[in-house]
Amino acid sequence: MGAPRKRGGQKLSVDDHLRELAELADTAGATVVGELTQQIDRPHPGTYLGSGKIEELADLARESQASLIIFDDELSPSQGKNIEDAVGKRVVDRAELILDIFALRARTSEAKMQVELAQLEYMLPRLTRMWTHLERYRAGIGMRGPGETQLETDRRLVNHRIKILKERLKDVERAREVQRASRQGEFKASLVGYTNAGKSSILRALSAAPEVHVEDRLFATLDPLTREAEVGDTRVLLTDTVGFIRKLPHHLVASFRATLEEVNEADLLLHVIDASHEHWEEHKVVVDGVLAELGANDRPVLLVFNKIDQMDEDRVFALQERVRERASNAVLVSAVAEGGLEPLRRALVTASREGRPVTEVEMSVTDGRLLAELHREGEVIGQRTEDDRLFVRARMDEALAGRLRHAGATVTVIERRPEKGRPRRADESTLESDG
Repeated sequence: MGAPRKRGGQKLSVDDHLRELAELADTAGATVVGELTQQIDRPHPGTYLGSGKIEELADLARESQASLIIFDDELSPSQGKNIEDAVGKRVVDRAELILDIFALRARTSEAKMQVELAQLEYMLPRLTRMWTHLERYRAGIGMRGPGETQLETDRRLVNHRIKILKERLKDVERAREVQRASRQGEFKASLVGYTNAGKSSILRALSAAPEVHVEDRLFATLDPLTREAEVGDTRVLLTDTVGFIRKLPHHLVASFRATLEEVNEADLLLHVIDASHEHWEEHKVVVDGVLAELGANDRPVLLVFNKIDQMDEDRVFALQERVRERASNAVLVSAVAEGGLEPLRRALVTASREGRPVTEVEMSVTDGRLLAELHREGEVIGQRTEDDRLFVRARMDEALAGRLRHAGATVTVIERRPEKGRPRRADESTLESDG
C-alpha cells in the first residue's frame, strides 16, 4: 500500500517505491499478490488513508486472499490498530518490515543485539495496541494494591531489556575502539551506499577474499567486514558497511551507530552508487542524509558508480559527461567485468599516497640500500645533498618511517595528513540531484 503526497513530486516515484517495497517483502519471505495507491494531501490521523480507500483495501485483501498488508510509510500505533480493525488483516509498515529483514539476516551476536534493540524500541510505544485485551483495570475499594497491569509489566521488562542491550553494545563499541587503535597508521577506506549497490562485490574483488558474502538481494550484509587490499604498491584496509535505504527506521540507525562509526574513522569514504538504477540520484541523497545523521558528512568522499556493465554505451557516455562536468572525485567501475575496477584501484593509490605525511629523511649519501627502499615503498618528492649527507623529502607510512629510523636514518615529519573532520575542498564537490 503506497500513499504518496500530492506535493513534492512523490507521485512520480511511487511505482519505484512500491517495486522496492515488493523486493523488501520478497526478502522477508512474503509473496506479493496485489498493490494499491492513494494520493493524499496529508495522512488521516486515525487510519492514514481515507475511509473509502480503507474499504477498497479491505475488498482487495479479501479478493486476493492476502494475510498481510504492508504500508510503504510508517504508521502510528493507533493508525495500525484502526486499519487492522477495519480490514481484518494483519498490518505492518515499512519500518517493521525492514526490522524483520534485519532480524532474519543477523548472523553475529553483535548484529542480533543491535536488531533486537531496534525492535524493542520500535515495539515499546506499540505495547498498548498489542496487550489491551490482557489489561486488568485497578479501581475502587478492594481493587487497590501492589499489583500492576500486564501492560505495565511488559513495559518494565522491555525497558530493562533495552538497558541491558545498550550496556552490552557499549562493551562492543569499546572493543571496536581497541581494534581501530591497532590499525592506526594504515590507510582506511569504508564502502558506503544504498543497499544492493554492489559494495560487497567490490570488496571481494579488490581483496581477493572469496569468503565475502555476495548476494543480489537487499541487505545481504549487516556486519562490517574489513579486509586488506593490495592496490598497486599500496596496502589499503577496506571496510564494508550495512547498506542504506530510503525511510530507514531511526531506531535501526541508532542501534547500528557503533558499527557505523567505522565510517567516521575512515580516511576515505567510497560511496558506491548503482549507476544502472533509474533513480540513483535519489539513492545518493538518501545515503548523504544518513551520513549526515552519523556526523560523517565531512569525510572525504569518492563517488564509485558501479554496474556500468549493465548499461549500454550511450548511457555510460552520458554518465561520463555528467560526472566530468559536476564532480572531479568520481570513477565509473564494474565489479564483475575484467579490469572493471582499475579506475578505483588508481584512485585508491592516489588517495592513500596523498594521505601519507610528508617527511624528510636524512641519511648518508653512501647508503644506497636505504635510498632504494625509500624509492620502492615511499613516494619521493625531492632530494638534495649537503656534504656527505643526503636529504630526501617523501611521503611514507609509519611502518616505513620506523624501519628507516631503526636503520640509523633521521626521519622528521614536515606535514601530517589532513585532520579527520576537515571541511571538503572545493574540488571534492559531489554530484547534486536534479531534484
